[in-house]
Amino acid sequence: MKTLVIITHPNLEQSRINRTWMEELKKHEEITIHTLYQAYPDGKINVTHEQSLLESHDRFILQFPFYWYSTPSLLKQWQDEVLSYGWAYGEGGDKLHGKELGLAISTFGPKDSYQPTGYNNFTMETLTTPLQQTSNLIGARFMPLFVLNGVMHVSDEELAESAKAYVDHVLQPLKVEA
Repeated sequence: MKTLVIITHPNLEQSRINRTWMEELKKHEEITIHTLYQAYPDGKINVTHEQSLLESHDRFILQFPFYWYSTPSLLKQWQDEVLSYGWAYGEGGDKLHGKELGLAISTFGPKDSYQPTGYNNFTMETLTTPLQQTSNLIGARFMPLFVLNGVMHVSDEELAESAKAYVDHVLQPLKVEA
C-alpha cells in the first residue's frame, strides 16, 4: 500500500518528536514523506501537485502538533485549497473515495488532560471530529488516531518506542468491518 505522510510542523528542525517520527518513516520505501512548510515556505500551495500526490497514494496520514485544538495553519489552508469541491467532494468529487486517511498528532498536554475530567474537557477523538468528518465527506476511510501526549516529558526510550509504533501504525492494514 502506497502511503503519503504529510508532515505539517512549522519548526520541524526543532521538533524532537515530529522530526524523530519522520526519520523513522524515511527507512521505509513504501512511505512517501511530504513536508508542507518545507514545500511551501511562502504559503502558496500548488494545488495540482498536491492533488496528484494524493491520487497516487492509497493512504495519507496528516502528521502535526496539536495547535489550539486543531491543525497548524498551513494544514488548514491545505485542506481548504486541495480538498476542493468537484475534486474531493460534491458533484464529481470522488478522487479520494476508497483511500484511507489517518492522523498522527503530538500534544503538549498529558494523556489524562484529554479526558472529560481533564483540563481539556474532551477526548482526542472528540477534538478531532472535524477531521473525521472531513474523511467522511471526501469518501476516505478514517484510521484510528495515533497520538503521543505530553511531549515535553517523553524520554529518549519512549520516543524511540513511539517512532517504531508509529511506523507500525502507518503500515498496518485497516481492518474492514463486515
